Amino acid sequence: MEAKVLMGFAAALAMGLSALATGWAQSRIGAAGAGALAEKPELTATVIILVAIPETMVILGFVIAAMILML
Repeated sequence: MEAKVLMGFAAALAMGLSALATGWAQSRIGAAGAGALAEKPELTATVIILVAIPETMVILGFVIAAMILML
């Protein structure tokens, strides 16, 4: 029973910390991207890609959490 609780806690940490890191990264990138777009609107595609890249952290956190729970 205790092992399942610890595995659930580990999975929650993997998911939660990766989500927090992604939110922090996107806030910084979004603010810088808004400033860049104000000066050069042609950078729209680049800014969208840069905002989307941190989402991979959440996806990887989800995969790790799923792997932990599958043990």
